[in-house]
Amino acid sequence: MKPYDYLIVGSGFFGATFAYLATQAGKRCLVVDKRSHTGGNAYCKDVDGIHVHLYGAHIFHTKNKEVWDFVNRLATFNRYTNSPIANYKGRLFNLPFNMNTFYQLWSVRTPQEAKAKIDEQRREMEGREPQNLEEQAISLVGRDIYEILIKGYTEKQWGRKCTELPAFIIRRLPVRLTFDNNYFNDPYQGIPIGGYNVIIDKLLEGADVRLDTDFLQHRAELSELATTVVYSGAIDAYFDYRLGHLDWRTLRFEHERLDIPDYQGNAVMNFTDSETPYTRVIEHKHFEFGQQPHTVISREYSSEWTEGAEPFYTVNDERNNLLAEQYRELAQQQPATIFGGRLAEYKYYDMDQAISRAMECWDKEQVSL
Repeated sequence: MKPYDYLIVGSGFFGATFAYLATQAGKRCLVVDKRSHTGGNAYCKDVDGIHVHLYGAHIFHTKNKEVWDFVNRLATFNRYTNSPIANYKGRLFNLPFNMNTFYQLWSVRTPQEAKAKIDEQRREMEGREPQNLEEQAISLVGRDIYEILIKGYTEKQWGRKCTELPAFIIRRLPVRLTFDNNYFNDPYQGIPIGGYNVIIDKLLEGADVRLDTDFLQHRAELSELATTVVYSGAIDAYFDYRLGHLDWRTLRFEHERLDIPDYQGNAVMNFTDSETPYTRVIEHKHFEFGQQPHTVISREYSSEWTEGAEPFYTVNDERNNLLAEQYRELAQQQPATIFGGRLAEYKYYDMDQAISRAMECWDKEQVSL
């Protein structure tokens, strides 16, 4: 008899949630992670009382009441509402695009005036089918919003000119004709008080955890420890890239502690001009309404993924989508192995979606037991 029922590779939200559900059902779980900490990209580092989102801003939001109730049993959430600011060459604009934004752009005061201005600018693309992201954006919101709030940020995020990016990347752009700066439409939103480690630690209670352990380097010996492997690492790496590498965008962060109480007055500020090399600055204390006499900021840079970097965003073009589907077909043929999560499915999941996906996988697993 093997010592564990499940070997779970990766301690992010997918792996940790699966471990929790299996442990609650009386199963023996071993969780391994190649990093020196649990939590994946949601990990928070305590810097003098400020919970720093070490891998970029993580704001919990969901429409899924089951998931919301689930995480609220594990932690207390505050009332944080994501209301980012766009900084374009020193000019500040509210996001998402709403009446505050339109007033800042054009001094319009009514929804009718704003809609008329947007419709006027969209006519530039009238009768033409958008051939790239630039034309798609202009067809949706007009040139002013595109040039000031979309173009520079998008080109930094993707490392390509908007004219070289496919139109389907932005099938729609949210436009609100109300004075509402809440970025998300989801009914449930907040930040766990004490940071995401509070939730991850609760999810992993009862499971054995080994950090600094690379599953792919010790696959044979680790796999022997459990009846079933639950894999949430990169799917192409699992198969030794036999069909080729999947493309990712990665992020690099510069973290800085400052001896001032407030740096930018907001948790998230996007820099939408081309000249500023970073895409945004995160000021972490504002996620939990901190009153510390100091602050911590993180500058975020986007670049192409290279071996050894952390993969963050899928590149959903035709080549990668086709390749990912081929890898998923290989995954389905693997005996006693469950593939799940952002990296293992080559799909962008928000935190609530990763939790929901783990719930789905566990429900399916119970049926087969």
